[in-house]
Amino acid sequence: MSITTDSLKIAPYTSTLKHEWNEFVRHSKNGTFLLERDYMDYHHNRFNDYSLLIYKGKRIIALLPGHIQGDSFCSHNGLTYGGLIMSNQTTTALTLDIFELLLNHLREIDGLTKIIYRPTPSIYHRYPAEEDLYALWRCNAQLIGRKVSSVIEQKQALPFNTLRKRKLRNAFNAAYRVSQDNDFASYWTILSDNLSDRHHATPVHSLEEMVRLSQLFPDNIRLFTVRDLSKQIIAGCIIYETDRVAHTQYIASTAEGRENGAVDLLFNYLIHTHYLSKDFFDLGTSVEDGGWILNEGLIFQKEGFGGRAIVYDTYELLLNQSK
Repeated sequence: MSITTDSLKIAPYTSTLKHEWNEFVRHSKNGTFLLERDYMDYHHNRFNDYSLLIYKGKRIIALLPGHIQGDSFCSHNGLTYGGLIMSNQTTTALTLDIFELLLNHLREIDGLTKIIYRPTPSIYHRYPAEEDLYALWRCNAQLIGRKVSSVIEQKQALPFNTLRKRKLRNAFNAAYRVSQDNDFASYWTILSDNLSDRHHATPVHSLEEMVRLSQLFPDNIRLFTVRDLSKQIIAGCIIYETDRVAHTQYIASTAEGRENGAVDLLFNYLIHTHYLSKDFFDLGTSVEDGGWILNEGLIFQKEGFGGRAIVYDTYELLLNQSK
């Protein structure tokens, strides 16, 4: 099913459009590799994909990654962020027209009552791209979730606090070594034990999924580890690297690593050496329950590295109230 408004047309994604989708993401002003189909489709069995393409004439002018869940069109619960992917030619007035077209399209689908919308935070934009936030406001969307992430602006990074500096000295004295690594299996054992023992949780990605994604995106997904003198992994993290941002995923450490500042050594290297040329180093969110619960211990650690807040927002737009 597709709907046309004047010269604009909207149509659902199909696998035959994979190349066109990926090329648009790569040349958009706010798309990242997480929004390419090889990343989105790794968990296709968990979500009823209903991603959309918006055309002006025969030319794609925007994409909207999404899926249908119950009575909601979501963009996208399986991703850290999503929202409308736009080109440099996508203006504010055009975005308002796109939202009108989107709302009319979704109202035609039986059972849908709302849109759950996760915009891409501005630090990931290649060029300013908040036209969708204005359109959401014009359509009476409501902010329903706000996750706070700790981010370092690399060109003027704040110094580590006293505790982090002390931990860093311990790691230097222990002669630990940081390096990019390919031993995902050994690290996943540490990560899984860490999440289970400390948080009663499991990694969102399985080991097999993460290895597969790292093979599909070798320039974007990297494992960094800290090893002791016996060359055993004692800490590490996954980095998701985009044009402007190095984003940490799955930070973990053994008891020895926590005692001796292995993560402090790791972040000192990543922030001040390996990713010094990036615009931002994103240490990730420190909240639960959609942002209502702040993990003060976790964010204290991240702010000790110099991180300060940016937000990952979620909006709700009721289809029957946005006319």
